Amino acid sequence: MMEKKKLRGEERRTKLLHILQTSTQPVTGNELSQMTNVSRQVIVGDITLLKARNEPIIATSQGYMYLPVESTKKPERIIACQHDPSRTQEELFLLVDIGVTVKDVKIEHPVYGDLTASIMVSSRKEVQQFLSRVSATNASFLSELTSGIHLHTVSAATEDLLDEAEVALRDAGILVD
Repeated sequence: MMEKKKLRGEERRTKLLHILQTSTQPVTGNELSQMTNVSRQVIVGDITLLKARNEPIIATSQGYMYLPVESTKKPERIIACQHDPSRTQEELFLLVDIGVTVKDVKIEHPVYGDLTASIMVSSRKEVQQFLSRVSATNASFLSELTSGIHLHTVSAATEDLLDEAEVALRDAGILVD
């Protein structure tokens, strides 16, 4: 039985970039490590180096994604929300059901300043995966540090969808005006 070849340095980073650029779904660090026959820690370092070269790679709760410039040209908006953790699924479902992508969550921490975490959810399935991961790791939501107040960067195909999302959140008592 032949042992898989371990890809080295630049050759591995080139392969990682190709995998991410051609993938339509997020790819986990574990999947990338299996594809290149190196540890997940090596992948984390490689991704950091690629980001330092201004490659538009983001880490989401579902894995790594390559975001080419043209994908960021959709209308985008930052919305302020407030709710307790029990309403997180409701909030995210309201947004994705309208056709909005929730790119991140941001809070203003009194000590650390702005803290931002990538979410990148655009379907109920992705929301459920995100919430399952939060639950499985016993992680807290960033908004728990700020009495439920947080910001989301959201994007959609049209400004009208973003307006519709704000109305839905306002009607649910989640939007902070």
